[in-house]
This record gives sequence, structure tokens and C-alpha cells, in this order.
Amino acid sequence: MTPTARTEPDEATRASRPKEPMSATATIRVRHHAAPKPISSEIYGHFLESAFFGNIEGGVFDEGSPLSVDDDTPLRGCRRDVIDAFRDLGLPIVRWPGGNFTSPYHFEDGIGPRDERPRRLELAWGSEETNRFGTPEFLSWCEAVGTTPYLAHSARDVDEAVRWVEYTNYGGDTDFARSRRADGRDEPWDVRVWGVGNEVYGEWQMGHRPVERYVHDASEHLRFMEQVSPGLSFVAVGSERQEWTEAVVRGLGDRIDYVSLHLYAASMQLVDRSTEEWEAVVGQAAYFEHAIGAQSDTIERIRGELGFTRPIAIAIDEWNCRHLEPSSWPEPMPGDDGGIADRGLLPEPSAAEREGDAGSLRVSRYSPRTLADALLYAGVFHAMHRASQRPVPVGMANAVNLVNANGVLAVRPDGVVRTAVFHVWDLYQNHTGRIPLETAVTAPSRSLEMRLGDEHLPSGTFRTMPTTVSLLDVSSTTDADGVLRVAVINRSASDAITTELDLPEGWSTAGATVRTLGVDAEDLFAVNSLSDPDVVTLSDEREAAFGTDSSYTFDAHAITLLLFRA
Repeated sequence: MTPTARTEPDEATRASRPKEPMSATATIRVRHHAAPKPISSEIYGHFLESAFFGNIEGGVFDEGSPLSVDDDTPLRGCRRDVIDAFRDLGLPIVRWPGGNFTSPYHFEDGIGPRDERPRRLELAWGSEETNRFGTPEFLSWCEAVGTTPYLAHSARDVDEAVRWVEYTNYGGDTDFARSRRADGRDEPWDVRVWGVGNEVYGEWQMGHRPVERYVHDASEHLRFMEQVSPGLSFVAVGSERQEWTEAVVRGLGDRIDYVSLHLYAASMQLVDRSTEEWEAVVGQAAYFEHAIGAQSDTIERIRGELGFTRPIAIAIDEWNCRHLEPSSWPEPMPGDDGGIADRGLLPEPSAAEREGDAGSLRVSRYSPRTLADALLYAGVFHAMHRASQRPVPVGMANAVNLVNANGVLAVRPDGVVRTAVFHVWDLYQNHTGRIPLETAVTAPSRSLEMRLGDEHLPSGTFRTMPTTVSLLDVSSTTDADGVLRVAVINRSASDAITTELDLPEGWSTAGATVRTLGVDAEDLFAVNSLSDPDVVTLSDEREAAFGTDSSYTFDAHAITLLLFRA
């Protein structure tokens, strides 16, 4: 990590060793839902964007690297160690080619012989796109790692959208079907999930338009894309702005499967590594839960008014925590160890920079994921788990980004770093269940001005809302194997919390086991690196130590997963 004028956390910043636990100060009561609806596995999805800070070139794709595939297939140039890491983790679904990159993108630039593809000035991020990683490479990569592809189209050209579906899914003898075969794929790819536009409500998008125009254009796209390949799943562009989402659902709600929602938290940890900043970061899971609830209610209300019966889910197909830093600092670059390259001794931030003034800050794209991010992301997963019981649940989520650029995996010339949040995905995706249980929690809490993501007021400061955040956030799940899994986040920076557990009939603490993440970290903003890859990682499973009254003490600044077998 780049040093600032203060290179070591002070005592307020350093993760405290858990204090001696008090007598039980919290309770967790778990019961069965009467008719539980399953948690979608696709909430653990991901996102790749071309021409974006090493997502593709220098990330999943690195031609000439000795670590890359070297054969005559579309996988040539893809990093083998990246493929192996994601095979280990498991990826349910991956969105591509963006993001903002989607809006100006033409898929035909990225098919055919690589050396004949055009190099384009790319206007989303102001770079040059080689197009050497295109549709055949992405779909081959998805097949290699075992994930479902989600392709996003600009919704600016119906014919282009139709031809893209034809290229991927049509089995006949057309020019585009022949192109797919020439690119190494004889049988159709049968891509089922398609995005129709990206953030078209925003002036930063090529193809920005009013919602009425978007609904008209998207309707035509849906009609003809469906004609090429019946049974597609479509993601329409939603927004936190209620009036936009209402119009989209009114116009398209009987023909789409998802309405998108993009949510970003904000962290000032690069300039403020205090306990207060820790609390501000991990507490923003409550903002996500609030936004999910509002979006769900809006969609369900309009569906009810119009009598739509086709199920709709929310797709949070962009989300993460943006690390902000002073724009006066030297531009961050990728460091060989997995974080930011050394920028020397950075000046102390100004008062405006410390307070989050929008005009003086930028997103630090190479800032590695931290322990604080890990607990925030876990809280977002808990919010999605709870939303599964809503009439309009979260059916899919795609975190920004999968590789580099604040990603789950940091890729460097000499290897890869499984970041702190890689292990959060492992814990929730691979070790929790899909059947939620009703969970009631009574625990100490904190009152704070909750950041409403990374949005700012006209004055330049963060938008906030006064709220109370529980120090314990709990999600209970099970599966066909009959194991009860109780995932507990202790958001306290310093205090262990002793808790009484009240479990459903059939489960007891006898023989229970536990896994943890973050317990041993010595810094609230700890990170993993190539030289020290396991600072924040998921522990091995071990016997859980309960008190005589079936109480359990949850360590500070950590995620604990308790497993109870009937």
C-alpha cells in the first residue's frame, strides 16, 4: 500500500485484540419461514469491463505472459492462474463487456481473426481498445471457468443486437453463424442472459435518452432479439430514481426478467484510517438494504397496478465500495505486490479532502480490497438474503470488478492475489445454504450518519441519513443436507459480543463447528498481497466453543460462520 504522511495506523486505527467478553449482551433467535423462497445463487455473480484498469488486458487476458494459455483456441492469451483461481472459487454468472464500455461497443469489432480486428478509440474511459479479447474469447473463458455469461448490449441499434444474438445462438447457415464457426465454435453458445442498455439515464452514456425513448427502443430490441432465440432472459435499465424505474416497469414489465440497480459504497480509508471510518464503511450495508427495499417496493407496486404476472427480480449488476483519494495525489498505478505502486511520501490531505469533498477526490482504481470491505460485502450479502423473501427479490448481482480495478482477484505479472473479498465470496457462495431461515437479532448498535453510497450533495459532501446500525448482522440458512448455517458479522472494531442462541427444534450446539474471517487481522483495513497472501482469509473448520448456557462469543471485526448438524 502506498505510504502517506502517516504510514502506520495509530492505536485508534489498529484492530484491537478482542476485549474480555461480557455476559451475554445479545440474542439470536432462528426459526423456519412458513414457505421460504430460495436465495438465488446468482447474487454471487461478477462483472468484467473491457478497457477498464486491467480487467481484461493485464488481467484475465495477457498475451505473451508465460502464465497464459498458448494454443490455437480462443483461450490463447488467457491467464491460466486466473482460470484456476476462479475454478476453485466458482463463478455463477459474469457480465461483460461493461459497464460504460457497453454503450459505444460494437461486437463485430471483437470477432474474426485477432490480427485483423480494428483498434478503436474507446470513449467510455478514454483509452484505445485493441478488441483482441472479444465475444469468442469471453465465451470460451466462461466455459473454461464454468460460469454463465451475461452479455450487455447498448440498446442503440436493434439490428446489431439481433446479429449479436445470431452470432452466439443461431445454429443455421448465415454469415454470422459461419463467423462463429470460423472463430472456433461449431455449436451455438446459447447465451441466455442479455442486458438491454447500461445506465442510459446518465449523460455520461453514449445513447443517453429520456425514459420514454428508452422504453420504446428497448421494446423493439426485446421483440427482435427474442425472435432470433426464444426464451432469453432480459435485464432492463433501472435506477434509484423511482420515476425512471416506474416508467420502465410500466412499459416493459410483462416482457423482462430483471430490472437493474447500480449501488456503490464509498470509503475514505486512503486518507482516514480511523475507527470512525471503519464504522462508516461497514455500516453502508444498511444503505444497500434500504435501496433494495425501495426498488423492490416500486417494482411490485407497478406490477400490481397493471396485473403483470411475469416474475421480475432485481439485478444489482454493478456494485462495490469505491476507495476515494485526493485528486492532487499522483495517479495510482498497479504495484508488483498486488496493491498500489509506491508513490513516495504523500502530503497530508486537506480538510476538504478528509471530509469527502467531491471536487477534490477521485476513485483509486488500484486500491486493494480490505478487511473493512470484506465486512461490508458480507453485510450486502445478508441484505440480499433477506430480500429473497420479498415479492421482488434480488435475483442476480454482479460485483465490480472481478479482476484488478478494486477486484476480487488482483493479477500481476508474477502471480495473483486472492483479496480479502475473494474469501468472503468463498464463505457465502460455497459454505452457506440457499434456504433462508427467519432470524431475529437483539444486539448493541451504533447511531451514525449513514453514507448513501458515493453520491454527494451540491455542497460537495456525502449524502447521509441518520440511522442506527446493529453491531451484529446475522443470516441463517440451510440446505438439503440439513446443516444449519448461522453467519454473523460483528461490526465492532474492538469488542467481542457474547450472544445467546435460540435455535429451531432439531438443532443444538452439540457437535457444532465454526469458521471465521478477520479475527486475526491486526489492522481494520488489512489487505492481502503476493508477499503476504493470507492476512485476511477464511479459517479452517474447527469445533465451536459454547458457554454452558448455549452462548457464543463473536470476535470483533470478523465474520463467524457457525454450522449445526441435526
